Parts: sequence; C-alpha cells; structure tokens
Amino acid sequence: MVKPFASSADRGEKRQSLEVLAEGVYALTAEGDPNVGAIEGEDFLVCFEALATPVAAREWLARLREHTDKPIRYLVLSHYHAVRVLGASAFGADVIVTHDKTRELIAERGAEDWASEYARMPRLFKEPGSIPGLTWPTATFSDRFTIALGGGRGDLVLAYCGRGHTEGDLVAWLPERRIMFAGDLVESQAALYTGDAFHRDWSTTTLDRVAAFGAETLVGGRGAVARGARGVEAAIAQTRDFLAVMLREVGRAHEGGGTLKEAFANTHRALEPRYGAWPIFEHCLPFNVSRLWDELDGVERPVIWTAERDRAVWEQLQS
Repeated sequence: MVKPFASSADRGEKRQSLEVLAEGVYALTAEGDPNVGAIEGEDFLVCFEALATPVAAREWLARLREHTDKPIRYLVLSHYHAVRVLGASAFGADVIVTHDKTRELIAERGAEDWASEYARMPRLFKEPGSIPGLTWPTATFSDRFTIALGGGRGDLVLAYCGRGHTEGDLVAWLPERRIMFAGDLVESQAALYTGDAFHRDWSTTTLDRVAAFGAETLVGGRGAVARGARGVEAAIAQTRDFLAVMLREVGRAHEGGGTLKEAFANTHRALEPRYGAWPIFEHCLPFNVSRLWDELDGVERPVIWTAERDRAVWEQLQS
C-alpha cells in the first residue's frame, strides 16, 4: 500500500500563534506550518516571508494590523519555494528582496515548483486562484543587504551563509535584539525538507555561520520559536543532526552498492524514533533521500521537481 501522497491528506487547520518577540518584532507560528514575521522600522515595516497565496497572506496581515498600521516598505523572502513566496502581492511592498540565487531559481524552476508544492501541500494554498503569477524580487544581493530601521532601532541585516536548504537561502538578523529569522536553514521541532539542498555544505559551514551570529531568539522556517542561547543552540543542533543522520545512512547504502529504496528504508529507520512525530517528516523524507542520493552520485545542482517526478519518487519509496 502506498501512503497518501506527501501532505495531500493533511486537511486540518493549524492553530496560529502571533508572538511579540521584542518591541516591534513579530512572529506567526502555526504548529509546523510555514512561519512568517515582521519587524517595525521607525515609520515602515519589513515583512519576512509571504505564505502560499495572497488570501493566506491577508489573514496574517490582518493579525499584524492589530499591532501596527505602518506601511510595508520591504518584503524579504528567504528562498524561492512556492509556499514562501506566492502570497507576495498581498503585501503591497515597495521592495521585494531575495538573494541573487533565489531570483535565478525562480526563473529556472519557479513554475515547476509552484505546481509541485500545490500538489504536495494543497491545504496551504488558500484560494489558489488569487495568485497573480510568479513572485519576482525587485532587489537582490550576493553577501549582505542592510536596512536601516531608524528611530534608534538599529539595522536589519540580511545575510547569505552559504548553500543549504537551497542555493539562495538568506537569514534576517537584528544585532541589537539578538533575534534571527533563519528561514528553512534551521527548523525547531519540525522535520527538514532537503529536496533542493546541498547537504554537506548545509550541515557544516553554512550552519557554522548561522551559529556564529550568536542569536538568543531564532524563528526557524517551521516549528516553535527557539528562545535563549541554549534554545537556539538546540534548534541548530537538531537541524545538523537530521542532516548528519541522512548523510550517514544514505552514504552507507550508496557506498555499499545498495539501492535508493534501501537507503530510504535505512534513513527512515534511523530518523523515525526522534523525528517521526514531527511535522512533515513522512512528507519530506522520500524527496530528501532522492536528492541526497543524486548529490552522492555527483549531481551538483538539484534536479527540478515536477508534479510528475514527485509522484514517481513517492510511489517508488513510500510503497
């Protein structure tokens, strides 16, 4: 028997929690659904992530407007995946910021990713007809992009830490508050999606650079807000451990002449006791193992996921 495809059977609404992390710094979490955030400048807002549709985004913005009515000047997108970007039109932002590589990925595979993620996670796409098209950045950067918040609020620093969850992930860092929005480079009590990842870079130098900021509050891509230096360290360690187990188990099967299905079974067996009950674990793992197998085969850049390829990999590994 094949398990229900990806998250197609996940139809229950998740309880959203808006948290005020510091004065003028907000995060919305939702029991393992994608997290979003906002930072107040003196007379403007910076929003972080856009959700999957304008309708979903407007629900978040309605909650945010209970706290601030400042206009949105910047919308920061951590990477290119559809559930993070396709709601952008609801924000009416003056500037949409991504990493250079994210813009390239949108051009190369944005349409395919849209169709893929809609089929995998239909519940997140509230009123998909409201999406006007692909989201395109109006400003990009390669290393750092600094936004002066004004009014004694310091700067918001957007930084590239290296290849990880995708080629173009960025983090948003508030040095004065020691708060980081890490996108999907770090998850807190939620499983990782690595289907477009660079596992070896991510698990070593990229996470080392994330950790070096010394955040004391961290909002990952999914899961609870990590609080305190120890909580942040634990979230980064959890992310690193998930990747390390995958590298070990898939690597053993690959080096030993095994099959992709054997690599999946061994990886599932090793990860399930700690991570199996966490959000999107079963959904992600076939795509994760498939990408890592390709990486070990020498396929440098992730193969584009299409709706058809998704189904084929799922049926091969989850049957």
